[in-house]
Amino acid sequence: MDKVQLGNSGVWASALAMGSDVLGSKIDRTTTFGLLDYFADRGGTLIDTANFYASWLPGCQGGESETAIGAWMKARGNRNQLLISSKLAFDYPGSPGGLTAQQIERECEKSLKRLQTDHLDIYYAHRDDFATPMEETMAAFDRLVKAGKVRVLGASNLPIWRIAEANTIAAAHGWHGYQVIQQRYTYVRPRHGADFGPQIFLSEEIKAFAKHHGITLVAYSVLLQGTYTRPERQLPAQFAGVDSDERINALKSVAGELGVSPNQVVIAWMRQSDPSILPIIAGSRTEQLQENIDALKLTLSNEQMGRLTTAGNPVILEAWLQPT
Repeated sequence: MDKVQLGNSGVWASALAMGSDVLGSKIDRTTTFGLLDYFADRGGTLIDTANFYASWLPGCQGGESETAIGAWMKARGNRNQLLISSKLAFDYPGSPGGLTAQQIERECEKSLKRLQTDHLDIYYAHRDDFATPMEETMAAFDRLVKAGKVRVLGASNLPIWRIAEANTIAAAHGWHGYQVIQQRYTYVRPRHGADFGPQIFLSEEIKAFAKHHGITLVAYSVLLQGTYTRPERQLPAQFAGVDSDERINALKSVAGELGVSPNQVVIAWMRQSDPSILPIIAGSRTEQLQENIDALKLTLSNEQMGRLTTAGNPVILEAWLQPT
């Protein structure tokens, strides 16, 4: 599997990450191990988790995903071949959430214990905390990096101006800043005023910021839980915009030309975008993982990229295809 550098950290991750929000909970331990084995055996190295996964499910307290991944790594003896990203800031039983220094240090230790490891490869601030001074948050993250407990810092569900503020403060103090941004993203565009709660959709402004500063972009919810390929699943209301039909038609058209699934085209489109975006994939069956992994074999033509990117904006397509 191709590799992607995380910012300018010198740390390289697989071109796809594996999501794990319901591993070890809704998905049982045996199935979880099989899915993780399948991903790793095909060159996948980046596994994405969080401290509160899956506290929203009945009977779960949070930490189930990290615990399952830790048990799998111990059983396989493969920790050194993997990159593990985890997150904090959402509340769950035993943690009030937030990004205070105390929370950052305590939750990091809890994640390390559950994962049975001595370091996290990426540690994300998973939501903003306006009540805590930014200097306190970034100083605490920097101490974890300098202590060898975290390799790369990431921001997830933070507005762009707060990421910029955090990195400016970190640079002024000689601290480590955010080198990865993980936001919600998919092919269809949200309608105007769409509400995603605490989640933040990856905007053009964030893309431009990341490209300018050499920050790696990671996307979650990229396939909308099967909406692109399962007729019984309706497009979520947040995406019922005026251009949704045109974009889905363009997606299906390109998929038909290539003889692949719309899901695979979405992944290929993200990876070939400028800046490139690293998708998080998931699945409850190995067949689903393989479909997503096979997207790495696709190369979309410039004309196909143009149609996909400008669908819903026909005037822009003409400019896209003009020779430079």
